[in-house]
Amino acid sequence: MNLTQSKIFRGDRVIWIVLLLLSLLSLLIVYSSTGALAYRQASGNTMHFLVRQIFFLGAGLGLMLVMVNFLSVKIYSILANLLVYLSIGLLLISAAMQFAGMASGSGRTLDIGFISFQPAELAKISLIMFSAKVLGKKQQSKEELKKAFLIVISHTVVICGLIFLSNFSTAALLFATILTMLFVGRVPLKYLAIVIGVGVGIVVATYFLADQFPSAPTRMHTVKGRIDRFINGDPNAEKGITQADYAKLAIYEGGILGKGPGNSDVSNYMAAAYNDFIFAIIVEEYGLIAGVGVMFLYLIFFFRAVVIVRRATRTFPAFLVTGLTMLLVFQAMINIGVSTGVLPVTGQPLPWVSLGGTSLLFTSVAFGCILSVSYQNQVNREIQKPPVQVALPDEDYEINK
Repeated sequence: MNLTQSKIFRGDRVIWIVLLLLSLLSLLIVYSSTGALAYRQASGNTMHFLVRQIFFLGAGLGLMLVMVNFLSVKIYSILANLLVYLSIGLLLISAAMQFAGMASGSGRTLDIGFISFQPAELAKISLIMFSAKVLGKKQQSKEELKKAFLIVISHTVVICGLIFLSNFSTAALLFATILTMLFVGRVPLKYLAIVIGVGVGIVVATYFLADQFPSAPTRMHTVKGRIDRFINGDPNAEKGITQADYAKLAIYEGGILGKGPGNSDVSNYMAAAYNDFIFAIIVEEYGLIAGVGVMFLYLIFFFRAVVIVRRATRTFPAFLVTGLTMLLVFQAMINIGVSTGVLPVTGQPLPWVSLGGTSLLFTSVAFGCILSVSYQNQVNREIQKPPVQVALPDEDYEINK
């Protein structure tokens, strides 16, 4: 980047490059994987979803630039409490609408007229901000760490519990992220072990009680069904090829070098080729080499985030970057794991690559926070640099000469 660009794209340059490369990949793969969707929802206009993706990626990049150039990292700490309770309120409204039969689809999306979004997306970022704020303030003693643990875990249980009603995978993803933050925040392992044990117990209880109570919430039966399909195989595969089978077929047909841009056949038969299984389409068109390259980009992002955390001079920014980075990396690994058949089928998109709307904007907020901390680190280093020592003339030398 030249001098003018560096004044605009502030923060870690490597992360900016990773984002631009993922943006280019997103446009290429979304255009080729939404052909069938365009005929179903856009009267055959194959450019419709490409233009939509360009708009949201552009809006997301613009939002990141605003955050890095005009917003202080302190603002995120100030807003953390407000956002976390706003998220709880929105999740409660969404849950109430779902139980009242007023929610559309799976009940994950809240339509407020001029915009529709998933409250879980806001909840993920706000809970991480809130947890970073609490952990940052309570690091002086074991008693403070215990208080921090109780505050964070109580809010986590409420938010993840509400998200669980409509989206188990997102609830589990956020729960794992918060546990990672607590571990990095030096919370005693015995507390984390108790929480993990309770979490595993809830999943086991959900699995075995789902059949005992047919009138139990639909999400319990969904969780049990996904576990059964992952362990015993999908019974629908005996009747026809499932989405997971199509994903494996796409990876197999892609081979090492792929079939070429826009030459995917499998995407025409997959309901979520542009979202949950987009990694499989990437491998089908661009080969295993490209698939490894995508994973490498997320690993580069992870290691650059580690550098940002190590350079942070305050605890809140360090915990904030830790949480948001783990959230994005975990989500990417889940999407890749589902596409390759390593993990049970879930509904997690590939960050900054999958087709998205407001979800892309929330992802851009996460990246924007990380870049803001990176830029703040750069400013702090400039302030802490010792003054330049100017060499003065050697008067004795001039006289002797």
